This record gives sequence, structure tokens and C-alpha cells, in this order.
Amino acid sequence: MRRRDFITLVCGGAAATLPLGAHAQQAVADKKLPIVGWLVTGAPTSYRHSLSAFRDGLAAAGYHEGQNIRIEYRWAEGKVSRLPELARDLVRDQVDVILAGGTVGAEAAKGATTSIPIVAAGVGDLVGVGLVKSLAHPGGNLTGFIAAAPETAAKRFQMIKELMPRAKRAAVLWNSNSSHAQLEWKMAKGFAETNDFIVTLYDARDFAELSTALDQVKQSTPDVLVNLNDPFLFTARKLVVDSVRAMRVPAVYGYREYVEDGGLISYGTSIIDTYRRAAQYVDRILKGATPSDLPVQLPTKFELVINLKTAKVLGIEVPPTLLARADEVIE
Repeated sequence: MRRRDFITLVCGGAAATLPLGAHAQQAVADKKLPIVGWLVTGAPTSYRHSLSAFRDGLAAAGYHEGQNIRIEYRWAEGKVSRLPELARDLVRDQVDVILAGGTVGAEAAKGATTSIPIVAAGVGDLVGVGLVKSLAHPGGNLTGFIAAAPETAAKRFQMIKELMPRAKRAAVLWNSNSSHAQLEWKMAKGFAETNDFIVTLYDARDFAELSTALDQVKQSTPDVLVNLNDPFLFTARKLVVDSVRAMRVPAVYGYREYVEDGGLISYGTSIIDTYRRAAQYVDRILKGATPSDLPVQLPTKFELVINLKTAKVLGIEVPPTLLARADEVIE
């Protein structure tokens, strides 16, 4: 049963007992309450920081869920194939604006509607995948906040090399279907070759492939692991982090959420910053702006995060030079 149907069932009886005038006033109030459709690849647990940041952004603009704004949640639970139907469901529910997480979420939302405004957060190259005409002038009904910075993939290789200077065999975990992961690999490949890394790619496009890939990584006993970014692996990050740590393989990730969940080190843009900033565009759209007039925004925040607790478990001493550059150290 969908949330909206459940609310109708529970509240229907109470509404029937209201005086006619009160019932009409309630109907008008409900109709005026703006509705944001929330469409993401992950689950409430894996996207808890992103949702919290989005709510913080809404609050800063004067919106409080359940009081003067509603959010209709659609979680793909890591199953990317569900996104198109979830997007169509939001369209059927006639939401006022869709907040789409990740490039695949943005693609699903765009495929479901050409009229409902869409604000995308945590996305890759929107121009490259054809979702907008240009960053300055998106055109159409979609705009958003980019989290992609493919050049950081080479820096991640550099940092794991600094942490493990004798490392030669590197496992690269990625989703080959991800346009962003493909761009990251192009950037990382050059550094790996220049520094004589022997690289093996492990593809994980869904949970079944991820399980197989992690088993293969364990059997191959690499010196280090580099994780390339995409919404699916971000959703499955706790499984990735726990598995790689159990193998006692030093690993570097693209987002701080991996390190907060027990990963060793991360370097990249801030996902949650894009969700917080996306709330600003939602506010402007609800006040009459159109996505075509709102430029696509590039990432503004980059961060290096190190988990010393995990380093201790792995028996690794983090160089002072790396610690000095860290934006945050988890102890």
C-alpha cells in the first residue's frame, strides 16, 4: 500500500466527521501544500546524510516537512531498474517538483516527465549524458548540482600510493554502466600506468555482481583497492567497506560517507553539500522560477577524510603529511 493510500484510509473516517466548512478548509489547505518528490537509488539508511542535508536546506528556506511542505519518498533500495517506475509514480501523484539523486535518478525523472520541474543532486556530467543543453542554460525542465569531479580519481590513486608506497597490485571496484565511473577510470588509469600499478577491474552493477566481485578481490589479495564512484556502489557502501576491511586491504573511496561507515580514507566532493544546495533551487522553483533559468552548479566543496580507527585495525601508520592535509580525522 502506498503512503498516500494509507493516509487516505486512516484519515478518511475522521475527515467524514468534520463539519462541512472544516472539511472544505482542510481540502484547500492540503491542496496548497507543495509536494516534493524524492527519488533516489538508495535506502533511508544509505541516504540518511543526504536526506538530512536536504531537510536542513529546506529549513533554511523556511520549509518544515509536515507543516508547510510535503515530501513523497521513493527509494529504489539499490535496484536501479526500479527508478523509472518510481519516477512515473511521482508523476502520477502530481508532485510539484522532483528531487532526483544521482545521474540515473535524474535520467529516470527526465524520462518520466517533461513538464514537472526536476532538481538533480549528486549527479555527474549532465551535459555529457544529454540531460541539459549547457551548464549555464540547461533548457527543458531539469537542472541540478554536480558532485562529479573525475580528476579526483587520480588523486585517490596518488593518496593510496602515499599511504602504501610499496603497493603495486591494485583492485579497482566500479560499475561499468556508470558514465561517471567511466570518466573516473580514464583519469585514474593514467596515474596507475605511470606509477607501474598492476590493475584489475572488478565490475559490480548490482548486488549479485558485487558479491561475486568482492569474492574475487578477496581471492586475488591485492595490495590496495580503489573504489570508483556511482550511485549503486554508494548505496551498497556499507557492504563494500565491511568486506574490504575484513580482507585487511587498504582502500580509498570517493566520498566521506564511506569513511564514516568504517572505510580507511576518502577524497572527493561533498555529496551532502549538493543536496543541501538543491533545496535552494526547490525553493526558487516553488516560488515561480523555472529549471531552464537556473544554471547547473559545479561542486564547491572537496574533502579528505581519514579514519584512524580503521588504520589501526589494518596495522597502518598514516603519514603525518597526509594527516596534515586531512579536512577531518576520525579517531
